[in-house]
Amino acid sequence: MTVTDLGRFLAARRARLSPDDVGLPSHGRRRVAGLRREEVAVLAGVSADYYTRLEQGRERAPSASVLDGIARALDLGPEAREHLFRLADVALGDRPSAPDRVDDELRDLLAEWPHLPAVIVNRRLDLLARNPIAAALYSDFTATDNLARMTFLDPVGRVFFTDWERSAHACVANLRLALGHHPGDRRTLALTEELTTADDDFRRMWEQHDVRGKTREAKTFRHSAVGEMTLTYRAFDVRGASGQQLIVYRAAPDTRDADAVRLLGMLARTDVSENIG
Repeated sequence: MTVTDLGRFLAARRARLSPDDVGLPSHGRRRVAGLRREEVAVLAGVSADYYTRLEQGRERAPSASVLDGIARALDLGPEAREHLFRLADVALGDRPSAPDRVDDELRDLLAEWPHLPAVIVNRRLDLLARNPIAAALYSDFTATDNLARMTFLDPVGRVFFTDWERSAHACVANLRLALGHHPGDRRTLALTEELTTADDDFRRMWEQHDVRGKTREAKTFRHSAVGEMTLTYRAFDVRGASGQQLIVYRAAPDTRDADAVRLLGMLARTDVSENIG
């Protein structure tokens, strides 16, 4: 019998947990630390024999659903779960959906960037957090809850995004991607139904089935207070919060676009001062 790297990983993680950690009763003193194989099997929803064979290297083809059950049983975090799938040579399924709450430290980080508009969005394009200068960037809109709604349903959207067709296509492709990750997500389905019913352009674009996420590109915005500005943006996945992305905008140095962003910063500081006052 040859113990695999997968087996060694499972045994090590099993040894780190006690019955109390996973809500199981503990009967007396144990000869070895950690959970028994039978206990992990019960928590994972597999037979004790199957789990034993997996840990001993006699079973080498677990399914993604079995691995997910074991990951839950062993209380694996996102990175440990990914490592488990890699060791088993199984295509990594999507991480479980994260709640739409932005980590407090990440919010503080946004606030420390007074000169760069930065937002946190989820796959559904909800604006979960923004710094003051990003709030100033979107201040023409009536509501700033969701980028797709802002683009299609707010009249400002067709003025604010100078290449509206391109921005609109990007929103639709993002929503297709969101449903690819979570086909049964009720809030995303409700959003797409709302947009399909309300806007002919959305309905037309939705039928094209484009799928694309945010990466890096330039966009030109038309703001009522500072005029047109072309900004590039970069999108970064937020570790530990599946589906959340940090999007940071910047202007090329020593350009009129950079001057416009500075004016946005002044607007943001004014708004903050007025709110404090």
